[in-house]
Amino acid sequence: MTDTSAHSDEPVIAEGVDEEPIEGNRRLFEGWRFTFIAALAAAYAAFHMAALNGLSISEWTGVSIPFLPTFPLETWNFRIVHVSGALFMGFLLFSAHLKFADEERSETPLWTYAGYALLVPALIACFSALNFASRISAGEMWNGIAPEFRTPEIFWFGVPLLIATFGGILLGWVHRTPRGRYSVPDLVLGVCGIAVATYLITIFGTLMRNSTGTPFAPIGISLAAVAGTALIMELTRRVAGLALVIIAGVFLVYVFVGHLMPGFLNSPRIDWARFFSQVYTDAGILGPTTAVSSTYIILFIIFAAFLQASKVGDYFVNFAFAAAGRSRGGPAKVAIFASGLMGMINGTSAGNVVATGSLTIPLMKKVGYHRKTAGAVEAAASTGGQIMPPIMGAGAFIMAEVTGIPYTEIAVAAIIPAVLYFVSVYFMVDFEAAKLGMRGMREDELPKFNKMVRQVYLFLPIIILIYALFAGYSVIRAGTLATVAAAVVSWLTPFRMGPRSILKAFELAGVMSIQIIAVCACAGIIVGVISLTGVGARFSSLLLGIAENSQLLALFFAMCISILLGMGMPTTAAYAVAASVVAPGLVQLGIPLLTAHFFVFYFAVLSAITPPVALASYAAAGISGANPMETSVASFKIGIAAFIVPFMFFYNGAILMDGSWVEIIRAGVTAVFGVYLLSSGVQGWFMGNRTAWFIRAALMLAALCMIAGGLITDLVGIGVTVLTYLVQKTFKPAPDAQIRVTGAD
Repeated sequence: MTDTSAHSDEPVIAEGVDEEPIEGNRRLFEGWRFTFIAALAAAYAAFHMAALNGLSISEWTGVSIPFLPTFPLETWNFRIVHVSGALFMGFLLFSAHLKFADEERSETPLWTYAGYALLVPALIACFSALNFASRISAGEMWNGIAPEFRTPEIFWFGVPLLIATFGGILLGWVHRTPRGRYSVPDLVLGVCGIAVATYLITIFGTLMRNSTGTPFAPIGISLAAVAGTALIMELTRRVAGLALVIIAGVFLVYVFVGHLMPGFLNSPRIDWARFFSQVYTDAGILGPTTAVSSTYIILFIIFAAFLQASKVGDYFVNFAFAAAGRSRGGPAKVAIFASGLMGMINGTSAGNVVATGSLTIPLMKKVGYHRKTAGAVEAAASTGGQIMPPIMGAGAFIMAEVTGIPYTEIAVAAIIPAVLYFVSVYFMVDFEAAKLGMRGMREDELPKFNKMVRQVYLFLPIIILIYALFAGYSVIRAGTLATVAAAVVSWLTPFRMGPRSILKAFELAGVMSIQIIAVCACAGIIVGVISLTGVGARFSSLLLGIAENSQLLALFFAMCISILLGMGMPTTAAYAVAASVVAPGLVQLGIPLLTAHFFVFYFAVLSAITPPVALASYAAAGISGANPMETSVASFKIGIAAFIVPFMFFYNGAILMDGSWVEIIRAGVTAVFGVYLLSSGVQGWFMGNRTAWFIRAALMLAALCMIAGGLITDLVGIGVTVLTYLVQKTFKPAPDAQIRVTGAD
């Protein structure tokens, strides 16, 4: 029996879902330190909002204000500032390690003196870059850095910059300060980021931009790119872990050893200066991933921050509780709806688990779910938010940037796959609840549905966003309108957004953006290696060779590579890398461009719940108290149908809205029925009863027939289902022995 004694008589009201999770290595400042970093973060986010919308204070007021940028900014300069701002804030906010000094020290340790010493070459590099800028603007250095300036360029800019960069990284690993104080080595790294940006903006502003990747490129570009690459990888390690950094490191090593590799991995010898002079351009770090993070992603982070400030996220969760809490296993179904809504906006599976899982996972355990199942449900639901239109955790915008396919077409194509994913998760948790004899939550434990309905206007920002996108507005204009709507709607709630709240929202957005910007820039390194070495084209040839024997085998191979590349990486970076390595090969197989990219995107997303490295599952296990590997296996099982859906794209384009309405509706209905049968087979629960092993096998066979999408296979699937039902009802075979678990574990 399910233990119900743990239930509280108090109603469950979601509070704090909108609160920003605090990472273990994030510094927590007070006083002037907090004011400085908060102002910096708010200014950074507001700068992006102004730049994206072409707002200029000087143009509006007619008053020229020194040092304020004039919009619109040149594209490369905008992206360079975008990355350098995240580097400066990121190093100040995120420590190199999880352990901080326990208390204030009365004596300055030796490492702090070393940090101050490294600050000198960092400032020299910074001022040298400014000096180059002033001399170019004065006409002393025509067409970039002239040959006679090569020596000062190396010894007054490059060498000090590299000493400060690598010295600061090494010193940051051993130097610890209290959590509420700035670290001098981290300040050094932030200044190095500014020096890199200043130099690149200066040089790329001349005709020398066209020299990148050639022997005529100034050596300073290569030196700045080496430092910039190291800074990006170090910040990525701090905010997203080692997985992406290791993959980027492997690709960087490949650049210089590729000519020694056998077979399709062999690449031409590439000089280090030539490579690095090009990797910090739109062929690499400043390419598609940073293009999207500097526009669409940060715009929707600002939108999410405004929703947080107006407490709309709390309303989303409470609405889900009111709507689904009374059904059997209610909290699990709440997790599906709430995590889907929140995950669609915030763009990170693990972050969404932390935000909503802190409320839903304990409640799932209370109503009878095993703790590993509770964590797995939350992980699967949060991961699904990344494929839910219209925002898709920013994945739709990256896909639009990479493929050139209109965003609206991508969002529409994602509807049926998203429905299939969440329907499959719903069936899995519902059948689990039925097997365990769970009940729903009592009415007095839940928010009042009538009250939630009366506040349905809080969905208005989302509705405005969707309407504006499909009405033909640009993504930037639609996101801006939705952000403004979030502030306006807040005036109908107790959490009215005034100037202070708006500044707080911009501050939240600035801080929230650091991780995704670092990740996108690091993914840009990998994309740059792929494009500059040609390994992507050779991988495509490998896929073509496999496809000569079996297209299905080629697709399976592509699936494995997409998941492998995505393991341990946030969704955005996982898709960006997979799109560069795998998608071109699928297109060469004759698969339509949109289908190929949806294929790799789907599996890049699912890597968050795929063992052995499943970030979303690990985050959920930390809350549920279950074994991380057991949780990842359970989340893989719950999301099992999602691993079949991408193959449906290949065999039935109607799943991606490619076909007549009749074909699309038939494909959607039969696929949903197939997902139902697959969930029944996996869970061993069919038509209100436990099932025997051969009934489960028959259900899975029928599911695969229904999912295939052909008329004959649909008829076969229906026939097998009817036969299975008659056998179940007539002979009542003994069900498989299963262990019943409760929330008490």
